[in-house]
Amino acid sequence: MRLKLSKLERFDSLQGFADWLHQPGDWLGAFDFPFGLPRELVQHLGWPLTWQACMQHYAGLSREDIRATFAAFCNARPVGSKFAHRATDGPAGASSSMKWVNPPVAYMLHVGVPLLIKSGVHLPGLHPGAGNAANDGVNTQGKPRRVALEGYPGLLAREVLGSRSYKSDDKAKQTPERLIARKDLITALEHGQTRLGLHLKLSHAQRDVLADDPSGDALDAVLCLIQAAWAKEQGAPLYGLPKTMDALEGWIVTA
Repeated sequence: MRLKLSKLERFDSLQGFADWLHQPGDWLGAFDFPFGLPRELVQHLGWPLTWQACMQHYAGLSREDIRATFAAFCNARPVGSKFAHRATDGPAGASSSMKWVNPPVAYMLHVGVPLLIKSGVHLPGLHPGAGNAANDGVNTQGKPRRVALEGYPGLLAREVLGSRSYKSDDKAKQTPERLIARKDLITALEHGQTRLGLHLKLSHAQRDVLADDPSGDALDAVLCLIQAAWAKEQGAPLYGLPKTMDALEGWIVTA
């Protein structure tokens, strides 16, 4: 149960990310943005109750429309239960996918999911994928070539660190304590000290890169890699997602 990190790739634009999604080959990836909205929210707004139709409707909205619609929904609800949640948010310890600030996951969904759909990838339990000119969608074993799952680095990090913070985009908060937390997290991953049981294999240079990125972006990518590797071991058709998953909301892999 060893998992080797071969390399980190960085994209300077959404177009670069979109181009990568279209590249031919067989892969399975975990992506750090929500794949669906809470059923309670969708029903309240009268939006389509099938995943693809709902995502098409959502993609057609502007960010201003999203913010105004979601703010109106929250303002009409009592303090303490402003946001609707998906079933996966509780076990994953994740923010509601309708949040537009801190973190703005509603906007991440808004830009990320349409790119996945357009690239023709397979989203288990949600969307079969259509393939594209470079990829017919399935390999010689009849399994999807490119599989996208919803990941969440915080789920795995919290298992090791508890409430300790290991990253920040705010330079004033990029403290020695967070550096120590990143190093502790990396060491735990190398020793397989999570319930996923995977031992991360890193070079000394890779370890330094992960530890020395105060934003946590590189380490978050590796945490998603570990979740994807676990999902690959579970195999098709659901890759570890629960059979009872709500096919409108989606599910965070390993939650």
